[in-house]
Amino acid sequence: MIDTPRASIKRLFQFEQTGCTGACRSLVAAAVAFLAAGGVPAATDPLTDEVRRAALARESHIEYMVMVPMRDGVRLASRIYLPKNANPPFPTIFWRSPYNFSEKMEPNPDYFDANLKFALDAVRRGYAFVKQNERGKFFSEGTWEVLGRPRTDGRDTLTWIAEQEWSNGKVGTTGCSSTAEWIMALASEPHPAHAAAVPMSPGAGIGRMGPYYEQGNYYKGGVIQLPMLTWLYHEQNLVRPMFPPDLSREERIRVSKYYDLAPSYPEVDWRKAFRHLPLRDAIVAAGGPNGIFDEMASRGPDHPDWYKGGLYHDNEDFHVPALWVNAWYDLSTAPNIELFNHVRHNASEERIRESQYLIVAPTEHCHMYRLRDPHIVGARNMGRVHFDFDDIVYDFFDLHLKGASDRFPEKQPRVQYFAMGSNEWLTADSWPPADSAGVTLYLASNGRANSLFGDGLLAAEPPDERNLDTFVYDPMNPVPSLGGNVCCLSDQVKTGSFDQRPVESRQDVLVYTSEPLPEDLEVTGGIDVVLFVSSDARDTDFTVKLLDVEPDGTAWNLDETIKRVRYREGFDREVFMEDGHVYELRFAPLMTSNVFRAGHRIRLEVSSSNYPRFARNLNTGGWNPDETEYVVATNTVHHGPERQSYIRLTTVPR
Repeated sequence: MIDTPRASIKRLFQFEQTGCTGACRSLVAAAVAFLAAGGVPAATDPLTDEVRRAALARESHIEYMVMVPMRDGVRLASRIYLPKNANPPFPTIFWRSPYNFSEKMEPNPDYFDANLKFALDAVRRGYAFVKQNERGKFFSEGTWEVLGRPRTDGRDTLTWIAEQEWSNGKVGTTGCSSTAEWIMALASEPHPAHAAAVPMSPGAGIGRMGPYYEQGNYYKGGVIQLPMLTWLYHEQNLVRPMFPPDLSREERIRVSKYYDLAPSYPEVDWRKAFRHLPLRDAIVAAGGPNGIFDEMASRGPDHPDWYKGGLYHDNEDFHVPALWVNAWYDLSTAPNIELFNHVRHNASEERIRESQYLIVAPTEHCHMYRLRDPHIVGARNMGRVHFDFDDIVYDFFDLHLKGASDRFPEKQPRVQYFAMGSNEWLTADSWPPADSAGVTLYLASNGRANSLFGDGLLAAEPPDERNLDTFVYDPMNPVPSLGGNVCCLSDQVKTGSFDQRPVESRQDVLVYTSEPLPEDLEVTGGIDVVLFVSSDARDTDFTVKLLDVEPDGTAWNLDETIKRVRYREGFDREVFMEDGHVYELRFAPLMTSNVFRAGHRIRLEVSSSNYPRFARNLNTGGWNPDETEYVVATNTVHHGPERQSYIRLTTVPR
């Protein structure tokens, strides 16, 4: 990126400090009313699970309960769909999952079964479709491990598929979330059958990726992400019924018609469960099974054990053409985009470097193929988002698995991304776009940036006078999460963009806002945030959130992150704070694409909690997952000469 000349940026931001009258407080009530409003958008995919299941029965030969052997003798339960309207050998789409795909599952009319959609799409396009449960899940043998041993079980299944008489020897891998997160580790080692991959929202398969040490979505900025608690509550059960290994295939098929081995978990009061201390015992305290959460919670963000097993890290090669499909309101979009760039620049084969493509949609987790019209994410209307998802995916697979090279490279841009705000699909040859520039805005105030009603500013020029903003962070009264780039938090946090003014009414939230923009400003790419901070605690957290503020005051959240101060010098060490000392705190970049319309304002929120999106820091300087005691911290953000706290946006000309 290049720096935009300061003079031109200064013209965009002409600041005037304005007072806030008592009328400001009516904004909170208006925001709450706004959240309650809205209609019900229509789904763009009208097919139900029942319709797809019946179509698969008509249009494919189905082989149930095929037990695929692994190198250690464990067998994995698989189902194979072979198209009736085509002749073998077939290219194969491989869908591997820890989740139940039994036909006894109750259909969800609001959330169709993705494995049925992808199976039917594959069969209708002349592909075999193989779906398989990871070891230790449902009818698969063995003991479950997170990501299901992709480097061995994944490879063994590729070999098995390539050896079948109905296979042409080429396999494409795909899936979303946990159905995709094993693909990266599999692709780190070459396999002759692995011809292409379409990983969708595969964040929990990424370990360390550049500045991001999320280690499978367990951490962000050194802080535990609580979505992993709710996910593992349902997944880490290692006590399960198992059938004798000598049970015949016919008998397995028969018993699967009245057993699907899906556990029924007790209802959980997640509001209470999230608050349980110590954190490492939260799943068991909620009535869930013992498992790996407590061990993983004790590791820290750079523990050596993260570099063993199924996670993919930035010191590894990549050997497969890939179409990466991500979403703006998801857990780990920034690391996913960093991974796309990592492969583009570092894969050992030029062919692989040139065979990477990126799509980022304005959706929730795994909703890029569950679009609505209009698509409303949280409460923000993205308009019509349709982007020919199915054709793009199968044009890509046709190129690499069938040798049909006349469509995908010509039609598909290297990067296709949705710019929110203007609600339009845009394209580029790289991420960020080659003509992007850097815009720096500085935090400023007269010492009263607390809440929406304070005097916090984002200024084009650094403030001439030193100043600071102080707030009290009480771990027992944390700032509540209101939407966000998140999934899987039960009913406690809804995914997406919501008016943040109810949160911004709190005194423990610092609010820095630009003046209205005189013209549209597209922010597409990474956003760096640097704060100078101090605290009377040995350790604490700082959170940041980027927002687009409409002329009526509606404040839409775009992206958010957090940083535990003890990790400011690196995630491989802990360096605690001293009272009276000021520290520079750098966050891993945020990531978005948003057009701030003329008349809109740019806003940055700063606090020390975003809960239950992130686990609370108890401020003691101890190891939080083991603790039950806490202290209240007085935290400060500094700005002015020698301590310039700032946000640096990546902008693209329009």
